[in-house]
Amino acid sequence: MRLFLLLPALSLLAASCSVKPSAASLSGCWTQPVPGQPQHIQGMALMPDGRASSINMHTLLYTGWRLDGNRLTLTGKSIGNGNSSVFTTASTIDRLSKTMLILNTDGNREAYTRTSRCVEQ
Repeated sequence: MRLFLLLPALSLLAASCSVKPSAASLSGCWTQPVPGQPQHIQGMALMPDGRASSINMHTLLYTGWRLDGNRLTLTGKSIGNGNSSVFTTASTIDRLSKTMLILNTDGNREAYTRTSRCVEQ
């Protein structure tokens, strides 16, 4: 019986940890481990004015971002093998809290953690 009473309380607690996507709640540095190299991080810095930059991704250079509801659109330039191209990527924000961001891009979910400093490591 106690579990029956605890479940609604846990649901309310989980919901209270969620943050509504806004320029203010998304601004900051978001990182994740580099696949296959967990000792290194990569990610993005989202500035309040819509500018963006990459963290430890020298061939994927973010330049801007915008928010439309729960859709985050990142723009930038991909540089590799002597070629470069401009890109736009739209992702759905599956979850946002003060410390975690989960993006869904065409079924591919990626989790990011907010970091206090936007530095190369």
